[in-house]
Amino acid sequence: MLIFLWAESQGHVIGFKGQLPWHLPADMHFFKTVTTGNTIIAGSKTFASFPHALPNRKNVVLTHQSAANFPASVTVLDSFDAVRQYAAQRPTEKLFVVGGAQLFNGLQADVDFLYRTTIDAGFDGDTWMPALDYSKFQRINRQPGVRNEKNPYDYVFEQFQRIVD
Repeated sequence: MLIFLWAESQGHVIGFKGQLPWHLPADMHFFKTVTTGNTIIAGSKTFASFPHALPNRKNVVLTHQSAANFPASVTVLDSFDAVRQYAAQRPTEKLFVVGGAQLFNGLQADVDFLYRTTIDAGFDGDTWMPALDYSKFQRINRQPGVRNEKNPYDYVFEQFQRIVD
């Protein structure tokens, strides 16, 4: 199953200069908790924002670059159809699409779940979350985050499941 996992601030900002424009440890902890033991699928720019292939996860990169540009432990796919085929061959696995915007846009019709962290603050950005049709999804969980000295913004974790026709 394909799951979109992302954080966005006001204005649907998801990135700035190849990084997250905010520091929110609670969201990083959530990301690590839900993706550990599963597969993450990232575009090459998103993957490049990680310090290394993320441990305790299967790392998949969607790119037109040569697989030789990535660590041997990383699976490289070259098209959205290749991602769809990869997912179809693993129907019981959780495959987390973690960005960037081109992946979210190209796989919208295929996603089964949305895991969104909404940050109630404005940030400069150069990458935005594509518009999603939330009428095709039902919210199944909503958990407000705790604002504190380490997490200085109001934020909410939400999960949505695609409504099956």
